[in-house]
Amino acid sequence: MNRAVFIDRDGTISEEVGYINHLSRFRLFPYAAAAIRQLHESGFLAIVITNQAGVARGYFSEAMVEAIHQRMAQELELAGAVLDGIYYCAHHPTIGAAPYQVDCDCRKPKPGLLMRAAADFNIDLANSWMVGDRYSDIELAANAGVKSALVLSGYGRGEWEHQRDNWTVKPDLVGEDLLAVVNQIESYEPVTTNSR
Repeated sequence: MNRAVFIDRDGTISEEVGYINHLSRFRLFPYAAAAIRQLHESGFLAIVITNQAGVARGYFSEAMVEAIHQRMAQELELAGAVLDGIYYCAHHPTIGAAPYQVDCDCRKPKPGLLMRAAADFNIDLANSWMVGDRYSDIELAANAGVKSALVLSGYGRGEWEHQRDNWTVKPDLVGEDLLAVVNQIESYEPVTTNSR
């Protein structure tokens, strides 16, 4: 079975700028390609898992999401990094019109997208990770049975500093950005409690 690091898009791989409704608004973090190359060198697949409810809200079409993902993949490839997969949810449970207004199983923190990716790539979830800048990414990890890492880029720093006391699930790792977290994942050893 394969090990994977599932990665949130906005705020983790690329700058968090609100809804990306035009290609000119997409800006890849300068360290993203190095982080993804390092994951592959360590034997992990790199798979993006992202909510894109701007489609349900009518802010942009799925064609725009696909164009942004094509741009992201191209920019990463120019820097020698390849994503193994990109999975996104265009739904919202209470906003929009059919077929996008739906209480789906794929909108984070529900695990549907991650589970589909795991099935597609024969992934060992117990030895895999979810990395993101929102608490919903940490909840997703718990719901899917993978370890979690919070990046302090994007919304991460604010969520960590102001909301973590209310979190029922804690991240396994916290790091400055995607590259810092990847470095920690490579050397991660879970803390075990020895009882006598």
